[in-house]
Amino acid sequence: MIFSPIPAGSGAFVLHKMLEPRIKGYRVCPYSPLREFFPATLPFLLSGQKPSLIHTAADYGIFFRRPGVPLVLTLHGFFLDAMIMPYSTLMQRIHYQTDLRWFTRASLKAADTVTAVSRFLAEIAQRELGLNRKIQVIYNGIDTAEFYPAVKKSGGKSIRVLFAGNLHQRKGAFLLPEIARRLSPGITIDYARGLRSKTLLPSVSNLLDLGNVPVKEMPALYRQYDMLLFPSVREGFGLVLAEAMSCGLPIVASYTSAIPELVIDGKGGFLCEPGNSDTFAEKINLLAEMPELRREMGEFNRARVEKHFTLERMIREYSELFERILDRGVSE
Repeated sequence: MIFSPIPAGSGAFVLHKMLEPRIKGYRVCPYSPLREFFPATLPFLLSGQKPSLIHTAADYGIFFRRPGVPLVLTLHGFFLDAMIMPYSTLMQRIHYQTDLRWFTRASLKAADTVTAVSRFLAEIAQRELGLNRKIQVIYNGIDTAEFYPAVKKSGGKSIRVLFAGNLHQRKGAFLLPEIARRLSPGITIDYARGLRSKTLLPSVSNLLDLGNVPVKEMPALYRQYDMLLFPSVREGFGLVLAEAMSCGLPIVASYTSAIPELVIDGKGGFLCEPGNSDTFAEKINLLAEMPELRREMGEFNRARVEKHFTLERMIREYSELFERILDRGVSE
């Protein structure tokens, strides 16, 4: 059995649940994120289990170490990144720079194999933590049969822009009102909040709250829009980006972290200086005026996902990795 303890409701949980029905013997064990306030309780999740391999996220991986059982850790994000600190609370900054830093470094050193969901994450973890070890990049994958382009966009002169994600500062949500005020008439931004997001943004006439949208409704939601706005200041991968690209949407996003690994500036959308609401609005206004460019960029993005970011590729790469470790007992 491949045992995967992972905090429920996280982006990592979504990805590990994709592996569960598709890799033989893979079992996800969700746990409350509150357990991470008491990390000494995490090893108890292994009670009564007899795993042949453990696969979990990197930050608390050290607590799942069991003698004789290979430990595979995946970097889904990196909260020790200095660029995240200005967008974190005081308590978060203390946590990131003290115990979480120690846990993450100890986990990555103790792991038999480490993977990352982007080159950005692999490189920043090696640099910031002084790691001298191989980190294999396995990009997250999208089910292209579920996330597919609309056959025909709805008619009308209005342009609909979508923002999807938790309304955290590091997601750039604070920029949405500023961007909305700078848009040409007839352009609206709708924002779909994550299920754990309770925040409301300031009222702007062309900024509409869609509420908390369940994951299963996201494919149909993407197909209703003309483009995706993604002003995040830091991303380990950007699953929303890949989903929207698979649905054939052009992207207006920040030029930062892992985002350029997905979005090719000028071909699949436009990448803007992080935090610059004027530039974001300018690129949205430009795309609004050019339907043919939107179509070309959307088609480019769909083809890019089909080539680099499919669910099938992700499953194959994890399966091959696990098989190598279990068959030969080697670290990667």
